[in-house]
Amino acid sequence: MQLLALLTTPRGVSSERSHRSTPLDPTTQLILDASQGDRQAADALLPLVYDQLRAIAARRLQGERADHTLQPTALVNEAFLRLADQTQVNWQGKAHFCAVAATMMRRVLVDHARKKTLANATEICNE
Repeated sequence: MQLLALLTTPRGVSSERSHRSTPLDPTTQLILDASQGDRQAADALLPLVYDQLRAIAARRLQGERADHTLQPTALVNEAFLRLADQTQVNWQGKAHFCAVAATMMRRVLVDHARKKTLANATEICNE
């Protein structure tokens, strides 16, 4: 059983959070606190990760059409709101948070495209 725990636990992460050998960096601690519903932690987290999230959003939008109606700031805000609702995620740190944020941004873009397609289809049907 101990071998299974070692094989399934990511490198550098103990199987129980309370037994961490090294202290967490402040950003990771805020991510963990925010995921437990700490609103102050979520408010403090955004300024620390905003520039990195905005860079991810800008890269995501580079692959979209030039006249896209979403701007990087709006994409970051929408993704962050969705991330704030994620209470079941076992966050592993800032890199994991940013990877999930990038996935959320992709989902926001897909949802936006679906709504736009639906609006266009409805407009065509109403003509």
